[in-house]
Amino acid sequence: MSNIKERMQDIKVAAQKMGKAVYEDRQSPKHITPRQEYQKECSKVTTLEEAILKSGLRDGMTISFHHHFRGGDKVVNMVVEKLAAMGFKNLHLASSSLQDVHTPLIEHIRNGVITKISTSGLRGDLANEISHGLMEEPVIFRSHGGRGSAIATGDLHIDVAFLAASSCDPLGNACGYSRSEEPKSICGSLGYALPDAQYADKVVIITDDLVPYPNTPNSISERNVDFVVEVPSVGDSSKIASGAIRDTKNPRDILLAKQAAKVIINSGYFRNGFSIQTGSGGASLAAVKYIREEMLAQNIKASFALGGITAHMVKLHEEGLIERLIDVQSFDKVAAESLKNNPMHKEVSANEYASADEPGSATHYLDIVILSALEVDENFNVNVLVGSDGIIRGAIGGHPDTAADSALSIIVCPLLRGRIPCVVENVTTLITPGSTVDVVVTEYGIAVNPRRPEIAERLQKAGLNIVDIHALKNKAESIIGHAAPLPFGNKVVGVVMNRDGSVMDVIKNIEA
Repeated sequence: MSNIKERMQDIKVAAQKMGKAVYEDRQSPKHITPRQEYQKECSKVTTLEEAILKSGLRDGMTISFHHHFRGGDKVVNMVVEKLAAMGFKNLHLASSSLQDVHTPLIEHIRNGVITKISTSGLRGDLANEISHGLMEEPVIFRSHGGRGSAIATGDLHIDVAFLAASSCDPLGNACGYSRSEEPKSICGSLGYALPDAQYADKVVIITDDLVPYPNTPNSISERNVDFVVEVPSVGDSSKIASGAIRDTKNPRDILLAKQAAKVIINSGYFRNGFSIQTGSGGASLAAVKYIREEMLAQNIKASFALGGITAHMVKLHEEGLIERLIDVQSFDKVAAESLKNNPMHKEVSANEYASADEPGSATHYLDIVILSALEVDENFNVNVLVGSDGIIRGAIGGHPDTAADSALSIIVCPLLRGRIPCVVENVTTLITPGSTVDVVVTEYGIAVNPRRPEIAERLQKAGLNIVDIHALKNKAESIIGHAAPLPFGNKVVGVVMNRDGSVMDVIKNIEA
């Protein structure tokens, strides 16, 4: 007994020195462990209005969303409508991207509910109105990697994140797919939501499939979630593959795809273990089909495919032609289902995907990227955001991230779109610097950046039609003449940020 007393005295002395309390035996029939107590008394499931009130959101704060449902998203409009009804004003909306479906935001901007926007892209009526000067503050445009970096460093501080999830349990374990036999909605990867979940002050998961604990595997952990809201529907999965993401039957796109595939095959980077990413344009996606034929013929396998994963990439993976899929955004239902069922199909955050500040980001290990463009100029600069009419009609996405980090960046675009030149003297808006672009593929020939003479030599030996970028610009002008100057005003409606946080370019209002 004396030994026990002496031991207890030693424990008390040690506790006093450390400024700690002494452990007391609390085991009893009525005892509840901290974990059980947490689950019993701290239920996170609530209504949207209660979640907003409990989050501490105030006028002037920043709210964020993701765009993994793309044209089928229902959460942005739902939440902002509720915020408007509750009387919030002067909010900063920081969505990873905005789509045609977000037209209702126009009225909330006019009413002062939303006074600032940060995003990767704008489309539809909302983009048109903003291009004509709807907002007093310019929209801040960042690439996907740039947005992830800005969130991590605090340059883009998020007060409350409202994140759609295809399934979630009561404690907040959430993901973009469901184990239910008949899921209401699936979007696959939640890569663009993961920085928000990690760094936002408060996180609200909005789901239409509240499942029993534990919802595993999960993309977002309960430890990062404050509230869970169940709603009838968070999105229409059938509209994920709408807009820019499309298969093509256009003969010109098919021609461009074949040429892009030939560039890859003869570039010197087409070898066992290569890695690849394709953009969302029709020609970029179609190029995968022609690369596949050559992979089979030469018995070449890729180590990984990166970025927005499509059914085409899933097929190559299932055929054993691509070892792994690294998915920041599932571009269709096939990709979303693959992510759920396939352990070699990995979900990554925007930071792990393309952050310039992340040493292990996947773009640093990317060999080949195929990207589309609205415009390319004589210095190989690329515009993917502002149309030739001066209207914002696209998104930066991961364009500058992948072009900068990849070993071979290929831009695929037609010389003309109708009566609009795509190869011009100077791009309307600089998105991807020409110093990071290696090859431009058009139906009138292939231009290679003078910085990459070894690529030009390889392609010429393969018999491809290599032309000077200036010749392409002159060819476009010979067909349609010089384009009239755009009627830009003096109001800055958009600011384009570089990956490193510096200002790349500005977008002026269009007056026509």
